[in-house]
Amino acid sequence: MSGMQSWNTTTVATSPGNAPGNAPGPAPGPAFALLGTVQMALIFTLTSLVVPLPRIGREFSLDRDDLILLSAAYGLTFSGLLLFGGRVADRFGGRRVLTAGLLVFTTASVAALLAPSPQTLLAARFAQGAGAALTAPAAMAVLRAVFPQPAAYGRAMATWGGLSVLGATAGNLLSGVISALVSWRVALGVPVAVATLALTLAPRLLPETPAGTGRSLDLPGALLATTAITLAGYGLVLTDAHPWGSAAVLTPVLTGVALLLGFLIAERRAHDPLLPLEFLRDRRRALALAAIALTAAGTAMTFVLLSLHLQQDRGWSALQTSAAFVPFAVALLISGRVAGTLITRYGASAVTTSGLAVAATGLALLAITGLAPNDPYAYGLLPGLLLLPAGAAAGFAGAAVLATDGVEPQQTGLAGGVMNTAMELGPTVVLAALLTAGSDTTSLAATAIAFFAAAFLNTRSR
Repeated sequence: MSGMQSWNTTTVATSPGNAPGNAPGPAPGPAFALLGTVQMALIFTLTSLVVPLPRIGREFSLDRDDLILLSAAYGLTFSGLLLFGGRVADRFGGRRVLTAGLLVFTTASVAALLAPSPQTLLAARFAQGAGAALTAPAAMAVLRAVFPQPAAYGRAMATWGGLSVLGATAGNLLSGVISALVSWRVALGVPVAVATLALTLAPRLLPETPAGTGRSLDLPGALLATTAITLAGYGLVLTDAHPWGSAAVLTPVLTGVALLLGFLIAERRAHDPLLPLEFLRDRRRALALAAIALTAAGTAMTFVLLSLHLQQDRGWSALQTSAAFVPFAVALLISGRVAGTLITRYGASAVTTSGLAVAATGLALLAITGLAPNDPYAYGLLPGLLLLPAGAAAGFAGAAVLATDGVEPQQTGLAGGVMNTAMELGPTVVLAALLTAGSDTTSLAATAIAFFAAAFLNTRSR
């Protein structure tokens, strides 16, 4: 029986930690709590500079290009190295690589917190991304060892998806509040505390995971993939400050695309490829990964556009803007909490489709009324700010289950790397494309159409 069949036909509790049939070892509840907190911290770090970036720019006298690179540095190395991180986790064992990744991440986070210069802060952000690229897929490999039964693992992945979206929202909200009330450096201390706690508790709470003996690291493929994703991502990030047709954008993007084609050719010929191409030939998995990228991009774009709208067009303070997104966070939290129950009852595919449709409706409402500066918050913004996160969290949770369904235990690191790559590239690639649609209203409307299209395609694949 496949993982999805087990999911849909077994009556279970909604908490992953209560799953029956787990292998003997550390208690699954505390292990899941630790791994989930680590995942949230990794995604928190991705978005934690968005709101305090202007303050950092004033402190270090940085221009727009410098700020763009500083904001993107973590995500570039994170997304660029994820596939390699997944292979390392499968090769050397999840818990061992998780510990190594957390050590790199913690050290780099301390360096970012204490950075005396913008150059040090930039280098620390790049190093944080490298540590995160080892940590994220390794955490998913350990998660599979905590929940070896397909149904229990599926439930855990549903909650995992919600935690990832929640981490991004927390990064935006908490970093803004902490920066306004205390300092942006204190906001950067959150990942340090989480990673230090994880390093302390991991030996006691997490099971050992076997190493995949005999597997190569596919270093040529890793080099091609890392360089391709990093260059293409950097070029797309620069579209915020340069035209699409400029050399500053086209040179890294086209070079990245060429290297990506070279990577795909090399993988077809490799004896033990970093990314087996048949892994992506499953239509349902491919659509799930697209849904993950789209939900990550849609929520990120909405936060950026509405944050600018509230502060620039309505004259709201950073604290008022953060408060405006509290209903967003609450809706996301509630939806993520009930997503597992919905998936148990209706199936991951149905929840993904419905979630995308609800999120699309929220985006459409924001496009129609959200950007009118004179419309009251309760009428113009609140409905969309409730529907979008509610749908996105449910859709992401269902897609996370579909993206990892049927994955062999020896490929859980690969699955984690691919899923996290989709989640990281969404706010970079898809967001850059959506923001070129024209005005902010047009961008929101185009995103709503993309969500409706993804929901329709998921319906066809069921």
